[in-house]
Amino acid sequence: MRTRLRRPAPAPEPEADDARRAVWTERCLELARVLGVPAPGPVGSSAELSDALRRTVDLTDRAQVWLALAVLTAQLPDEASVVEVARGCEFRGAGPLVAEIERRTSPEGLGRRVRVGQGVLVDVAHTVSTPLMTGIQRVARETARRWLARPDVVPVSWTPGFTAIRELTPAEHGLLVSGRASASELAPRPDDVLTVVVPWRATYLVPELGAEPGRTAALLALARFSGNRTGAIGFDLVPITTAETTQRGFAAVFARNLAAVRYFDRVAAISQAACTEYEGWRHMLAAVGVAGPAIRSVPLPVHAARPTPEDMAGARERFVVGDLPTVLVVGSHEPRKNHLAVLHAAELLWREGLRFSLSFVGGNAWGSDAFQAQLAALVRAGRPVDSQRGLSDGELWAAYRLARFTVFPSLNEGFGLPVAESLAAGTPVVTSDFGSMAELAADGGALTVDPRDDHAVADAMRRLLTDDRLLEDLRRDAEARPGRDWDQYADEAWSWLAGTARPEETGAPR
Repeated sequence: MRTRLRRPAPAPEPEADDARRAVWTERCLELARVLGVPAPGPVGSSAELSDALRRTVDLTDRAQVWLALAVLTAQLPDEASVVEVARGCEFRGAGPLVAEIERRTSPEGLGRRVRVGQGVLVDVAHTVSTPLMTGIQRVARETARRWLARPDVVPVSWTPGFTAIRELTPAEHGLLVSGRASASELAPRPDDVLTVVVPWRATYLVPELGAEPGRTAALLALARFSGNRTGAIGFDLVPITTAETTQRGFAAVFARNLAAVRYFDRVAAISQAACTEYEGWRHMLAAVGVAGPAIRSVPLPVHAARPTPEDMAGARERFVVGDLPTVLVVGSHEPRKNHLAVLHAAELLWREGLRFSLSFVGGNAWGSDAFQAQLAALVRAGRPVDSQRGLSDGELWAAYRLARFTVFPSLNEGFGLPVAESLAAGTPVVTSDFGSMAELAADGGALTVDPRDDHAVADAMRRLLTDDRLLEDLRRDAEARPGRDWDQYADEAWSWLAGTARPEETGAPR
């Protein structure tokens, strides 16, 4: 077996050496402060750095090795680096740690401020990177901005390339709180001095899907070695359980996310169906000697906002076609959402002579070419069907209320937010008869169907288009459903992920 050779770092220029001396001295002082040991003297040479680290860090403690690498380089190490350095230090003192720090030290890293963060750090990197809002981003934003009202909670993102955790910019913070920011405001400025945050004796929460390879590699090491408390919202295991419905290659990317999450302390699954998926995955981890996180179902809310008269007028202009009843479909057009089945069912009904308009609301997604082609063909044939995007939250809530009913026959969902939103608005739903969608339908207001049976979808749509009494019964059932809002959800998720709730008190597996 070949030994991995490290390429020696180039000799620094005099100015760079001065900068490195000042930065290393400052960071060693921070390291000593955090670990509660006497402060070392000035650090400039490799020998001085080795002596300082030997006096400051317990080189047999991989958590402290992880911390030293993160603080001195302003980058989070990966699992392999921590293990290799720690093993080397057992035989050669601080030398391997110094060598790795020198290898990872760069002018970019020297220009960053480093702050060791405690309290609760909330990772919202993807949520604050764009004004667009997917279902996952909606959950992350609604949850995180409520958590910010608690003491000692700090939202964080990542540096380019996901090498380090950093503080949010003012624009990102504004987007998280208000949901408003332009793409130009979110673009990083070259003169910004980044403040890198290294979690230590902290709680680190991820309320979104963190699947980027660099991010998952760093989070794996953080969760395994750092000793921080860790928790994540678990949305679904769709890329594993129904990989054929996801973008080619994404299952492998998602598996890297699970590799990191297996070392987390807790997962809050967004439905009982998602909890079942995560519990199955956790059970498999016994085969590799890993306990996995404790998992609890914390269902998302079923809550509707009240649209303004202006929102209602705008939605009526966009969606209502003459005197035709409006059928609404909310969600992206990826194959898993099963929108081709809805188009086919609608065409069956139009050919029967039923009168209604069909509107899709959602951004384009991977694998949507077939949907777009079929939609265009129906438009050319004169069918009252369209696809809308770029709605405000208010217009979406108005669209729910204007619709006669909505259709959501997805093949797999962690929760099915459009089902919950439609029912909360008092609008009946045609949805799938299994998983999280069946969970939502159980409290009333929905017709459930086999989403793989086009004629079953068409039959349910026909019933709601022609049977006014059934429609009114379902509307009453939807309006009578128990309420649950985002405040309740955020509190329950917090209690499980960051609070004092114990697995035996919640029924979650240990």
